[in-house]
This record gives sequence, structure tokens and C-alpha cells, in this order.
Amino acid sequence: MAKQLTGTVALVAGGTRGAGRGTAIQLGAAGATVYVTGRSTRAQRSEMNRPETIEETAELVSAAGGVGIAVQVDHLVPAEVRALIARIESEQGALHVLVNDIWGTAQVEWNKTVWESDLDAGLHTLRLAVETHAITSHFALPLLIRNPGGLVVEMTDGTDEYNAATYRNSFFYDLAKGAVSRMAFALAHELRSHDTTSVLLTPGWLRSEDMLDSFGVTEENWRDALTVEPHFAISESPAYVGRAVAALAQDPEMSRWHGRSLSSGELAKVYGFTDLDGSQPDAWRYLVEVQDVGKPADPTGYR
Repeated sequence: MAKQLTGTVALVAGGTRGAGRGTAIQLGAAGATVYVTGRSTRAQRSEMNRPETIEETAELVSAAGGVGIAVQVDHLVPAEVRALIARIESEQGALHVLVNDIWGTAQVEWNKTVWESDLDAGLHTLRLAVETHAITSHFALPLLIRNPGGLVVEMTDGTDEYNAATYRNSFFYDLAKGAVSRMAFALAHELRSHDTTSVLLTPGWLRSEDMLDSFGVTEENWRDALTVEPHFAISESPAYVGRAVAALAQDPEMSRWHGRSLSSGELAKVYGFTDLDGSQPDAWRYLVEVQDVGKPADPTGYR
């Protein structure tokens, strides 16, 4: 990828792993300076209790060709986010790309009604998935809108169209993703007059570190999981949605997407990027046309 984002300053909030890490790396591959934030460091793990760290992500950004800067931030703590943005302003003088990818909870209870769910766990999920995004936008956007042509990405799970018609297997998870979608809608309204593009973006079935571990596979042999879950054939690496963000950030006409709900598969068709294996998985079309209607797993025509 040409380094068209040299001189661009990005903040990937929640860049420790998954889509956040993939996005940070791909922005780095395009030459950006990327601030990577999260709670997990080499000295301290978050409640996720996983080995990935923000330092590791920052090193991968630099190895890809950008400048990675790791900053430990709990995005539920306003003072920490305020200090982060003050640091970016002091060190860089500007912020051009904000990716709100904060999530970071292992407490989601699947297939439980609201009355069956653990209330404390459910409310904690909402705080981590919703309040964090609002707090980060509150402090980051005044710096970002100082320069025209900025990009704000609210990362979620599911397109607006899919989530509007589909229950997401948990009251609190469903509510969290719906709230992020509405935040993207509100930001699009509020940023319209500031020459800043705001979008909602979703990966497909993401081969995050946690997902790979759950199947007992790695990125190198992920297809071995198809014997357990054949529909995993439509899955995609975190690099794919990262390339979607990098493509948006490099597009001089990115404003055409303002206020839209987008997916990595949809943008791949427009910009021509591929996943690591050279394919272009279109997971959300696959889910509707194959998986959710009970057809046998077959990604033919969908990647």
C-alpha cells in the first residue's frame, strides 16, 4: 500500500486486539502516525485477561511502516481520555482520524433474556461499549474538527440493516450495538458542517485472537475450524476491516460515505482491497442469504 497517510495522525481507541489492532496496523501500513490505546499492557492485563498488549500493537504499526504510539487509557475515565487528547495535541498538533473500537468485556451472557441476565454484568457491558465511545468523542472531536477532511469511524458488529431486523442473541449485546449505531447517526448530524466524515463500520465474522482461540486454531490454519463450524468459511482477518478504514482515510471523496452504515465486504468491492488471502469476503450478504436461512455452508460467490 502506498504511504498516502504520511503526516496523518490517527487515534485507534481500543486498539489492543481484534478489529482495533487490524485497523491500527493498516493505517500504519499507509504511513500514518497511530496512537493505540487500551487497558492491557505488558505490565498489566485488563479484565479480558488476554496476552495482547497495546505496546505490541504499536510495534506492529511501526513494523508496517507507520509510527505506533501506545498509551494506556481506560476510556471510562474522563480524566484519562482528556489527558490523552492533550498529549496528542501537544505532540502532533492535530488529529485527523478517530476510530472508536472500544469494547473489552468478557461478561456477555449469550442467549439469555434481560430478566435472566446478570444485571451488573449487563450494565457493565453497556458502560464499556457505549459510555467509552461517548467519552472519547467528547474529548477528541474538538481537536479533530480543527482541520478539514477528518474521518470518524464508529466500529460495531452488524450493519444497520442487519441489526434492525435481527436479534443479536443477548439483550445487552443487542442494545450496545444498537446504541453505537445511533451514536454514529448522531455524530454524522453534528459533524456535517465541520467537513468531517463520520461512518458506522462493521467487519464480518472476525477472526479475532479470542475467536481463533475459541476454535483452537491460528490465523495460519483457521480453516481447520470448518469441521466444527462450516459457516466459519466466510470469516475474515482483522486486516480486512483495517484496510477498509485505511481506504476510507485515503479517499479524497470520503465525504460520499458520510452518515452511512458500511461493512468491510462492501467497501472492498469499491476500493479493490482484499483480505490477507487475496479474497473479498462479504459476510453480511452471506449471513442473510445462506447462514440465517439454514442453507448448507458454502462461501462460493461470497468471497
